[in-house]
Amino acid sequence: MTKRAFLALKDGSIYEGYSFGDEDTTYGEVVFNTSMFGYQEMLTDPSYAGQILVLTYPLIGNYGINEADFESKQIQVRGLIVREHCSVPSHWQSTATLDEFLKANGIPGLTEVDTRALTHRLRSSGVMMGILSSEMKPEDALAEFRHLPRYDSTDFVREVSTEETYVWQPSQGKPLYHIVVIDCGLKYNILRLLNRLGCLTTVVPSTTKAEEILALKPDGILISPGPGDPAQLDYLEEAVKGLLGKKPIMGICLGHQLIARALGAETFKLKFGHRGGNHPVRDLSTGKVYITAQNHGYAVDANSLKGGLEVSHINLNDGTVEGLSHKEVPILSIQYHSEGSLGPRDNAYLFQSFLEMVEECKRGS
Repeated sequence: MTKRAFLALKDGSIYEGYSFGDEDTTYGEVVFNTSMFGYQEMLTDPSYAGQILVLTYPLIGNYGINEADFESKQIQVRGLIVREHCSVPSHWQSTATLDEFLKANGIPGLTEVDTRALTHRLRSSGVMMGILSSEMKPEDALAEFRHLPRYDSTDFVREVSTEETYVWQPSQGKPLYHIVVIDCGLKYNILRLLNRLGCLTTVVPSTTKAEEILALKPDGILISPGPGDPAQLDYLEEAVKGLLGKKPIMGICLGHQLIARALGAETFKLKFGHRGGNHPVRDLSTGKVYITAQNHGYAVDANSLKGGLEVSHINLNDGTVEGLSHKEVPILSIQYHSEGSLGPRDNAYLFQSFLEMVEECKRGS
């Protein structure tokens, strides 16, 4: 680990360190996550598509990479930045080092960086585009920014969504419910939890039309998390409009934002987003506070809600919308990650709540 490398931010600041993983040049929106563990889940989370990830916890890679903690089939981030990279992991499940994992996936990493200073800049100035390189000169990288597309100008959902419909490992015996999941950037743990609850789960591409989804005869529909700006996803918003009121719907993160937009609400970009495993959220119906895992850069504008849409959960750090309910339409809509991978698993009960809504609608039909 002797090759010098750097991160150049669009505001002109440079952060130097050493290269690990793939020795290449990459660019993307630079964001940070405050979790203390779960780097493998973060790296394989499709919601990080198009982004360079900064981890605030100082030592990363100490338990290696294992076969159980993948959240998609490959690394989704464009680059990884850490304070200290552990080259000798210790864990009985480990099959590779973090360095080997990044190399195998062609992803560059940067270590020996002052990640506290970098995080402070992103919190103060907001997330911004960056270039990570061990090949270029910093001044050449800064000149490249005028040729790079903005993060919010790209539809990353099409890049990460499945290309074909598939069924996820059906449970033994007759399933209790058939749930169709719209893959906007799906994490595997959503499917694992639905499977454990006895569901037959069919995953469809993000471009699937409402009538095609309904033709699969689902008992309920789940709209998954995913990357990018929901305002770029008119085709998904149109599909959600065609599904609302037809079947019970659960929306997680990007899925939550798409439900809101389909019902006439607006979304906006957060200054530096919510990415971590300890965000407090209050359920307004019970007053209970839950510690949640989050990974998003956009939020629903509470002042734009209309037509029976109401705030059901709020973030106690900044007061932003964390959940929605509707007076008439059967929806369960949350901004945080109920699948809790990575992060606390306190909110997995929401999948059971969704299936109770599905059962109620089946009985009433």
